[in-house]
Amino acid sequence: MDKFIIQGGATLRGEITISGAKNSALPILAATLLVDGPSTLANVPNLADIRAQLDLLGDLGCDTRRDENGVLTAEVTSTDNSWATYDRVRKMRASISVLGPLLARRGYARVSMPGGCAIGSRPVDLHLRGLEALGAKIELDNGDIIASCDKLRGTEIFLGGAFGSTVLGTMNVLSAATLAEGTTVIESAACEPEVVDLVTYLNACGAKISGAGSPRITIEGVERLTGCDHTVIPDRIEAGTFLIAAAATKSDDLLIQNIHLRDMMALVDKLREVGIVVVPENNGTAARVVVPGEILPTDITTQPHPGFPTDVQAQMMVLLSLANGNSVLTEKIFPDRFLHVPELLRMGANIRKEGPTSIITGVDQLIGAPVMASDLRASAALVIAGLVARGETTIRRVYHIDRGYEHIETKLAACGATIRREKE
Repeated sequence: MDKFIIQGGATLRGEITISGAKNSALPILAATLLVDGPSTLANVPNLADIRAQLDLLGDLGCDTRRDENGVLTAEVTSTDNSWATYDRVRKMRASISVLGPLLARRGYARVSMPGGCAIGSRPVDLHLRGLEALGAKIELDNGDIIASCDKLRGTEIFLGGAFGSTVLGTMNVLSAATLAEGTTVIESAACEPEVVDLVTYLNACGAKISGAGSPRITIEGVERLTGCDHTVIPDRIEAGTFLIAAAATKSDDLLIQNIHLRDMMALVDKLREVGIVVVPENNGTAARVVVPGEILPTDITTQPHPGFPTDVQAQMMVLLSLANGNSVLTEKIFPDRFLHVPELLRMGANIRKEGPTSIITGVDQLIGAPVMASDLRASAALVIAGLVARGETTIRRVYHIDRGYEHIETKLAACGATIRREKE
């Protein structure tokens, strides 16, 4: 098991290039189970979660390979096995995204209930409700979801839940609906850019989907999909993490490349509200930040896209821990997603948690300490905290961060951070 050791206090200079979006690549890889022939996918990041998904696809008869340039080709060569076992699926929640494609293409899927980060309950009831509406028969057996059908048929489906729209549920249902008979309308669909990216891929394969990026998506079923070439969008969460890291370390000479700033406006707006200047470059495909004065407090509530993303809540909490005043951060997507709070307290932050809300009183400085990563985004927050803290910070269990950030320590070290990876 690896750990990071960080000496705080450095400012970041140079360029960081953002990798492809994990949360796009995973469902797109799952969707290759729907198509005939090879799909060529560029900008797929080399992450632990991606490798786990490729292993799962291999079990399900999909051959995958990367060329010397990192471009990934995926093609179904066998349909003999449709069981996504617990040993595969327990590693990450996004494995559930194979359920809809397997059901639509093969008429049968057996998928273990998924695992992932310990950030609270994330039920899959909306996935199952949507697939049942399309005509699937759903059973539960020994921790597995068993879905079967003779033929899926288009219908109207409402996918709103207690905490808003379901991103993976929207992806699962629309993927299944591409091969359904007739027209499917998904109401209260997730609007995330990753949903749009999946739809872009499926339409390039021959699907007929409209409305992606809005709460109402319409799918006209087709008989067959054929593989295509596709480039995965940049990872807006990785981009947001580095924007916040630049702001926290007051680094005004760090250029963050390969981003879609238009997909990050809620975060950019909050950064500007706390006194950070975000300077777009190259028509919004790159940006740098400037911190002209003190960091100001603010109130933030996480929401489904285009609201403030839950996946940068922990990172933003580090920045607000350095603000001059009191901030309030409310988590509306995953109310239990505050396992990073005790670790930040160990580093001298002043945070009081009350239910789904944290009250953050800014301090002059964080202090380096041994801390433990609890989940993917909490890991990124602790890295930022280590960069700004006085002294040395040791972060254990960094396998979490390897699930969603491609060589984060290498990217930071190349820009002046004193960070290294060591074995425990």
